[in-house]
Amino acid sequence: MRPDIQIFIRMKILMVCLGNICRSPLAEGIMRHLAATRGLDWEIDSAGTGNWHVGHSPDHRSIKEARKNGVDITGLRGRQFQTADFDTFDRIYVMDRNNYADVLRKARNDSDKAKVAFLLPDQQDVPDPWFDDALFAPVYKMIYEACENIADQQP
Repeated sequence: MRPDIQIFIRMKILMVCLGNICRSPLAEGIMRHLAATRGLDWEIDSAGTGNWHVGHSPDHRSIKEARKNGVDITGLRGRQFQTADFDTFDRIYVMDRNNYADVLRKARNDSDKAKVAFLLPDQQDVPDPWFDDALFAPVYKMIYEACENIADQQP
């Protein structure tokens, strides 16, 4: 292959947390931002395993933390994870063990299961900042670093 030719792989990535208003919209926004700045032709979305916040904007604290870091997530809206998402997305990144179990329960086969991974390495949980305002900044940093690692691994 000629060194002046770059290969761009179109990836479809889904970020999943519990309600789709704190962690997964941050992950979606960060990954979209990284993909755009790197010229990656990626489709990125987010969803929650629960249905409490379908149609809602991200939590105001997530919006504030993202904005502080140059990422706009104000236009995102909550939606619930569906079995059909296995057909749409190449990779499904979950924020914690409960999300992992909930998503795997909807998997129809081993191919579906193989698409699911923890966002953080070594199956670490991204803490849910919903009940602790002080967690939004460190959670943003964790998610940013994880998304950067994912983007760095692409050709």
